[in-house]
Amino acid sequence: FYTIKIFNIQLLKFNYIIIYFYYLMRAILFPGQGSQYVGMGLDFYEKFDLAKKIFETVDKSLGFSLSKIIFNGPQEELQLTQNTQPAIMTVGVSIFNVLNQEYGLKLNNASFFAGHSLGEYTALVCAGSLTLEKAAYLLNERGKSMQDSASSKQGAMLAVLGMTIDEVEAEINLLPKGGVCEISNDNSNMQIVVSGEKKIIENFNENLKRKKKKGILLPVSAPFHCSLMKKAAEKMRDKIENTNFVKPKPNIISNVTAKEENDVNKIKPLLVDQITSRVRWRESVNYMTKSGVTKFLEIGPGKVLSSLVKKINRDVEISNINSIEDIKK
Repeated sequence: FYTIKIFNIQLLKFNYIIIYFYYLMRAILFPGQGSQYVGMGLDFYEKFDLAKKIFETVDKSLGFSLSKIIFNGPQEELQLTQNTQPAIMTVGVSIFNVLNQEYGLKLNNASFFAGHSLGEYTALVCAGSLTLEKAAYLLNERGKSMQDSASSKQGAMLAVLGMTIDEVEAEINLLPKGGVCEISNDNSNMQIVVSGEKKIIENFNENLKRKKKKGILLPVSAPFHCSLMKKAAEKMRDKIENTNFVKPKPNIISNVTAKEENDVNKIKPLLVDQITSRVRWRESVNYMTKSGVTKFLEIGPGKVLSSLVKKINRDVEISNINSIEDIKK
């Protein structure tokens, strides 16, 4: 009897070790702006009281029904940056909590959480570093500040396809000095986004066309993640500094440094810097894979990050959960 009991205890310990390493090989990803669509997260809201409570908490925190905009639109209102950012976060947190509490997945045992731009806030909430209410408030204010800092009339963003980051930087160096054209998103090996003054970005695009290179002007409301967002960063500095953060679990990958940053005294200034700095997504994914991650799970609307990870490293496994049907699969 005692031999069997000891054997079962040892077997249980072994199973826990296996589960630990199973999650240790994983990273959880949270999408950024551009993944939103009307109706996202509705199936979770309707089926799970836990998800419904999260949406209601965000509505109360913001003082208006963001849920109504998320589920019913119109699309134009959801596309407003101050709505888009907390909306994507709310959906991501809802799905994450359903997976954790309703399906028993121990997602916080993963090696890393990483989010693209605003997705970093979703990661911080899910890692227990930032409250849902504070994240909703900060993202709503962040969206307003970024929108007010520089409009689409002043700036533009251009996705450059089929060029490495070094090639894009070389093209930027050929532009006349004095204008703003900066790399805002290092998304994958052959997808770079530049951001800056509208005339300079258009000039940059014309140069690409002459060299038979492809650039796509993005339908955005402002030139994000460049020095034109300096006013937005300054507006957000005090708001972020006055917000309480605790040490996250697991490690959070910073968009600014492309490595884990868990010190609260570093998280705050990095979130401020993130507004004007490039999103180092390719470097972040490479850092995680070099650290032993072989499986990625994207949680939230769309499949943008899943597509980017596949382009960065074809040897890793990537899946996404955007609906209850995805969980069944």
